Amino acid sequence: MMTDSDGEAIADLPPSAKLVYKVLEYDGPLTQKGIVQESMLSARTVRYALERLDEVGVIEEDVYFADARQNLYEIVEPDEAEQADAAVSD
Repeated sequence: MMTDSDGEAIADLPPSAKLVYKVLEYDGPLTQKGIVQESMLSARTVRYALERLDEVGVIEEDVYFADARQNLYEIVEPDEAEQADAAVSD
């Protein structure tokens, strides 16, 4: 599921970001509130972890249609990330 470059990027992140990544990996797409409940981290810590994961490009943020005030976060599949990189470079 994780490419070598993703593993290197995640290895450099703080423990809270690694935990949030694992929660998303095991429990699938979740809202920030869902991540807080599953990880037992504070909302502020989860927000920071999501920012860091987004910076290295391993998660994707989408609209949560059940409640548009929230976002849905999920791990970007490696082949999706490669396609996005290829589209940008074209």
